Amino acid sequence: MVAFTMFTALPIPGGADLRIDRTVCGRAVLWLPFVGGVLGGLAALPLLAAATLRTGTTGALLGSALAVAALAAATRGLHLDGLADTVDGLGSSAPREQALAIMRKPDIGPFGVVTLVLTLVVKVAALTAVTGSALWQGVLALVLAESVGRLGVVLAAGRRVPSARPGGFGALVAGTTGVRSRVLLTFAVAVLGALPLAWSRPGTALGLVGAGLVGFAVAVAWRRHVVRRLGGVTGDVFGSVVELTSAAVLLTAALAA
Repeated sequence: MVAFTMFTALPIPGGADLRIDRTVCGRAVLWLPFVGGVLGGLAALPLLAAATLRTGTTGALLGSALAVAALAAATRGLHLDGLADTVDGLGSSAPREQALAIMRKPDIGPFGVVTLVLTLVVKVAALTAVTGSALWQGVLALVLAESVGRLGVVLAAGRRVPSARPGGFGALVAGTTGVRSRVLLTFAVAVLGALPLAWSRPGTALGLVGAGLVGFAVAVAWRRHVVRRLGGVTGDVFGSVVELTSAAVLLTAALAA
């Protein structure tokens, strides 16, 4: 319940009364891949409806756009905002402290706007391509992408990853996930991503696992780049990890479809 309250806009009973501290946040982060799977499943409902009511490319495109919009609504655009802020800070080429100050500003600069547009276009186009190949493959790719995207946050919150600031959400979460938890969650996401098609369509199942591995690699590479540039992670960085990783999974799944 804590993970849904902290990382989604879904109405959770009693969510406003929860005690939030480093211990609670660290445990909540471990549930993020599950939260992503649930959000992907909910976003798949308009995808299924549009693709069923309107067959062909038009239905797939409309459903994909509605699915991506549903994900943004379910999180109030939290991760998209984090992506824009992070890219604005990094794109400024300013020193670390100035880059962090840019990330704290409420407005979005040109780097952030362009990145947001391109990311959303890639996600809609890639999901359309996968759904056009097979509707249920598109649904599974969407669920997997959102789950792996949040697995990226678990990886980015590893014990050796510092916080870029002394306060904020990054300081609450950075360095809270252990090696065993990260390995087990990665294995669980890979298995659950392949299981639905493992017997009926093993080639497709392997393709989805491969897409998940690409997303895993993008999450690790992006986190390392940000840590080198900013000296650690922030809440905005976690949002950027979710969006870039999920987009990478969908794009790879589309190329493999």
